[in-house]
Amino acid sequence: MQATAAIIKFEAKPIEINGWVVLRLTDSASKQLPSRSQVMVKGTINDFEFIAPLEPDGNFGHWLHIDNSMQKSAGITVGETAELEIESVKNWPEPEIPKDVQKGIVDNPETHDLWARVTPMSRWEWLRWINSTNNMETREKRIEVSCSKLLNGLRRPCCFNRSMCCIPDVSKSGVLIGAKS
Repeated sequence: MQATAAIIKFEAKPIEINGWVVLRLTDSASKQLPSRSQVMVKGTINDFEFIAPLEPDGNFGHWLHIDNSMQKSAGITVGETAELEIESVKNWPEPEIPKDVQKGIVDNPETHDLWARVTPMSRWEWLRWINSTNNMETREKRIEVSCSKLLNGLRRPCCFNRSMCCIPDVSKSGVLIGAKS
């Protein structure tokens, strides 16, 4: 039986960055997580249950993307305090696979079985690396490199700092825009 992670309780105010609503974890909440990189959590936000990845902010903290559905279901408004109770989980759900990754890796006869054998957490990491660019040529190259690395036995992407914020819409130089330095 899997050990239960500690429940982390805190309050925070969502902010808007380039059209994204994000909620930065407090320093004390983030320090209780098992990793400085992406962490999967389950919990509640304003009593609404969710499971989602927390992204690293590039300064040893974490943040949560609050999409439109979560905003509506949890009654979240930018600038108003939200109450959270979260705990890290070891069993990651399957990620949504973008069409180009589905075609280039998952449906590729050479890499299909290799992709199926890596853990869901590893698949999240591959996607995080591939998605960390807005440049389509770079993205296509990363899909090719991912295939090559899988074929050479790598189960996770290498050579990128997992504690950096790697969503281009909300980061600059690997740091969440507006994150404390």
